[in-house]
Amino acid sequence: MPISTLLREAGELQPDVVRLRRTIHRHPELGLQVPRTQAAVLEALDGLGLRVRKGERLTSVVATLEGALPGPSILLRADMDALPVQEETGLEFASKIEGVMHACGHDAHVAMLVGAARLLARRRDQLAGNVVFMFQPGEEGYHGARFMLEEGLHDGGPAPSAAFALHGGARYPAGVVGTRPGPILASGDTIEAVIHGRGGHASAPHDCLDPIPIACEIVQALQTFVTRRVDAFDPAVITIAKIEAGSTRNVIPETARMLGTIRTVSDRTRERVLDGVDHLIKGLAAAHGAQAEVKLIRGYPVTVNDEGITGFASRVAAELLGEERVRLMPTPMMGSEDFSYVLRQLPGTLMFLGTRPDGDAPAIPNHSNRMVVNETAMATGVALHAAVALRFLDGKRSARPA
Repeated sequence: MPISTLLREAGELQPDVVRLRRTIHRHPELGLQVPRTQAAVLEALDGLGLRVRKGERLTSVVATLEGALPGPSILLRADMDALPVQEETGLEFASKIEGVMHACGHDAHVAMLVGAARLLARRRDQLAGNVVFMFQPGEEGYHGARFMLEEGLHDGGPAPSAAFALHGGARYPAGVVGTRPGPILASGDTIEAVIHGRGGHASAPHDCLDPIPIACEIVQALQTFVTRRVDAFDPAVITIAKIEAGSTRNVIPETARMLGTIRTVSDRTRERVLDGVDHLIKGLAAAHGAQAEVKLIRGYPVTVNDEGITGFASRVAAELLGEERVRLMPTPMMGSEDFSYVLRQLPGTLMFLGTRPDGDAPAIPNHSNRMVVNETAMATGVALHAAVALRFLDGKRSARPA
């Protein structure tokens, strides 16, 4: 079935898609409960003839488009939640919610997927199978995808055969996409540690057990651990981003608290690093006569793209956009994503969509309070979602990955 008209049709939908994105951007919501965003999605999908189900434990939306012919299902996903960031973009549609901002492009993800649903609903009679639209809250650290998987995505019918997601960002120029087979994003785990020393007067450290230099030594030792215990070709990143200790200049505190993150791109290295960090912190503290409490909080697993689906989606993208707008990423990125839970259950792929501002404007990264989306790229995202689903469900075995 032809996909050559999708970019033009997505361009025609662009005003509505942008309007929805800006509506969501003005009223960002955090975590698993995003009722206003859910209502905007439901209103935008109304009239498309989709079978819609709302989440029970979270304000998710699962909408299924049933094709005219029997066949497999493909899942398309968009995340809905925002970040606890005070917006400083100066946009006329900037966040109206104090301390909350769509600083990771999830507002654009939602609007693009709604646009794709409209394009695909027009082509229901061309689909040999179903499209499952997954609108997911709680991506920013709340494990929303895992909760949605536990609640079910397919109403008791067969599970989707493939999954696809787009994530916008300034890594690429507007309308350029990039991906890679295998690991594309890292696992993201949290280190919380408390070093227990013995407080006293800062002029007599020999009468105390100062936890601050112990904490500092631990930070340095963690970096040495990475360079000497982790395979350079299967990397890890350990960052202690917060140390909290003391109350004034002349008092040695009882405790020093540390908070940080661990990123890895394989399960093997992840387990080795988690185990090693626990032993290292406790051992170094003990070597100084102190004690350490260590809490390792598991976050999202490694996001691993299926080789077959990634190759398929990349070919579809090249057919739609031209080969010059499709990039092969040489290495994973060390951010993390809870789409990883979906890809643990379904073969699928995550692609990055360039939303970098045009011209000489700086490429502000996601999670910045000054991050902006180049809205011209959204038509590309709408069309690509639709193209991947159309090609996957065109009824020809040769069109789908083996």
